[in-house]
Amino acid sequence: MIEPELEQFSVAKQCEIVGLNESSYYYETAPKSPRVEVLMRNIDEIYTKWPFYGSRKISFELAVRGIHADRRTVAKHMREMGLEAIYCKPKTSTPHPEHQKYPYLLRGLIIDRPNQVWCADITYIRMQRGWTYLVAIMDWFSRYVLSWKLSITMDTEFCENALSSALKDKAPEVFNTDQGSQFTSQAFTGLLKNKGVTISMDGKGRAFDNIFVERLWRSVKYEEVYLNEYSNVQDARNRLDRYFRFYNEARIHQGLGYRTPREVYAA
Repeated sequence: MIEPELEQFSVAKQCEIVGLNESSYYYETAPKSPRVEVLMRNIDEIYTKWPFYGSRKISFELAVRGIHADRRTVAKHMREMGLEAIYCKPKTSTPHPEHQKYPYLLRGLIIDRPNQVWCADITYIRMQRGWTYLVAIMDWFSRYVLSWKLSITMDTEFCENALSSALKDKAPEVFNTDQGSQFTSQAFTGLLKNKGVTISMDGKGRAFDNIFVERLWRSVKYEEVYLNEYSNVQDARNRLDRYFRFYNEARIHQGLGYRTPREVYAA
C-alpha cells in the first residue's frame, strides 16, 4: 500500500482497487502464544479432513498427535475460527433476531446449467502469525469461483463486497448460503433482492446442503494454504489470487468430465 499523504488515492480507495477490506488494513491481530498457534493449526487441519468432527472428536485426534487440549478449549477455538461440525442436529440455532430466515430450496432441485444456483461460504485461513477469513461465491453447476474476498474480522462488509463483485455482470436464479449473520443481514440479502434473486438457506450444521463449497475449501486448504506460509494478509491475497486462477482456468474436475470450471461455466 502507498502512504495516503504521498499519493492522490486514499487508503479506502487503494483497498478498493486491490480488493482488500479496509478494516484489514488497520486491524492488527492480537498475538497468540506459539502453543495456541500450533493448536489452532492442528484444529484447522483435522476439521478440513473430517468436517463432521465436533470438539470432542477433534480433542481426541489432537491427543493422538501429542497435543493435549480439553473439549472446552477446542470448542472455544473452533468458535473463534468459525468452524462447526456439519452433521444433522435435533435443534438448529436461530439466525440474528433482526434477520429474516429463508427456507432451503435446493432439495430435489435438478441443477443442470450455469447461473441457476450460486452459493457462498466463509472459511478460516491461517498465516504465520494470526489468521484471516476467506469468503467465496461459487456457481454450483460449474464449480466456477465468481468472486472472493479476505478479511481479518468476520464482519458483513467483505461478504457484501464479494457479492457485489459477482453480481456486476450476471445474477443467479437462486442463491444458497448457511444461516450465518453475514449472509442473513439486510444489506447482503438486499443486494440479492434488488437483482430478483431467490434466496435459499440451509439449516445450521446440515451436512451436504452446501457440499460443493465444502469441497472447494478442502481443495484450497490442501492444494494451497497448507503448502505455504503466508506472512501477512496481502501475501495471502496474492497467493490465493494465483490459486483461484489455477482452480478456475487450469484445474480439471472429474465431476465435470475432466473439464475446468471456466470451460463449463462459459458453455
